[in-house]
Amino acid sequence: MNAVRTLLENFWICKDTDKEDYYKIKREIPAFQRFIGEQLGWKLIHTENLLKLEKIPAHAESFMGIQEFSDVLDYCILCAVLMYLEDQEEEEQFLLSELLDYVETKLKGEVLIDWTSFSQRKSLVRVLQYMERMEMLRVYEGNSEAFGLEQGQEVLYENTGYSKYFAVNFPMDISDFETWEDFEKQRFEEIQEDRGAARIHRVYRQLAVCPAMYWEGNEDADSLYLKNQRQWVAKYLEENLGGKLELYKNAAFLMLEEDDCYGTVHPRDAMLPEIVLLVCAYIQQALQERELVKQENETILVTKQRFSELVLAVRKKGSAGWSKEYREMDPEKLVDSIENYMKNWMLIREDGDGVIILPAAGKQAGFYPKDFKGEEAD
Repeated sequence: MNAVRTLLENFWICKDTDKEDYYKIKREIPAFQRFIGEQLGWKLIHTENLLKLEKIPAHAESFMGIQEFSDVLDYCILCAVLMYLEDQEEEEQFLLSELLDYVETKLKGEVLIDWTSFSQRKSLVRVLQYMERMEMLRVYEGNSEAFGLEQGQEVLYENTGYSKYFAVNFPMDISDFETWEDFEKQRFEEIQEDRGAARIHRVYRQLAVCPAMYWEGNEDADSLYLKNQRQWVAKYLEENLGGKLELYKNAAFLMLEEDDCYGTVHPRDAMLPEIVLLVCAYIQQALQERELVKQENETILVTKQRFSELVLAVRKKGSAGWSKEYREMDPEKLVDSIENYMKNWMLIREDGDGVIILPAAGKQAGFYPKDFKGEEAD
């Protein structure tokens, strides 16, 4: 077991449910603590019952966030529930009805809460089920899902005490922050002292938790550090995470071997990732045939309409090899699915009315066998 990988893959390690991993990682802390502190600049929380690596990213990316959540209200309710649990003792029990009153009162003035609304009840259920999965709450009696179906259902919960370690403690006042950019600006641009350490942390964090690291020009401070220290960066990453560092003109990647991966990987054995490989191959072919033009920073800028045409051309050429779901999917939904997936893996980026195809799209491709005959039926 690679202790650093395990901490990266999991939000936290609870002794109650992962006792073996908990003790293995705790014994290995001296071996990787320097890498965590000096290179990544992260805080490792270890208590009698929990281990948590506070994985603050270098930059906010589209794939970050709680995957189970689908609305801003989910996050608002989560914050209110966390505040409620702050006032509860560990192992203290409470009723859902008590929590509902607190959430409604706490969000008053920010969000109009109406528990007769099915969508708002479902939002609360998503939060509660997420907190159950994360072991911040235990259901003692009842079922959270029941409240989503019918208002008035009662549930008895128990506070595990883990919730107090959920939120990150920032070393500055964030009460006036309005966007995610405020966090990056405050943490890395306005802090005058120890700018060198901040740059080191940015580079290692980006390579450790993101599919790619990109930069625009030759004077980018992070890329200059990476190019000058590539030998040491590659060494520290390989020793602690595995993989090989690959460095290009405007991009860098930590590449893992197929039989030595961790976390969620791309590509993987699923239809959507395989379609994306075909799209990447089509883009590369279009570039070779000068249908697309690469910019100075190794990216390709196309309109959203042109990107849609690329995706639909791939479907027309070979959708006979696709699953029924994607073969018959509405064209607009298909393009959205592929676009969202590629954004999450930093293969493309939206730019107003355009789409920027990023260098990672040129590092992968998928092809059918030469005897494949998969033209879409007219």
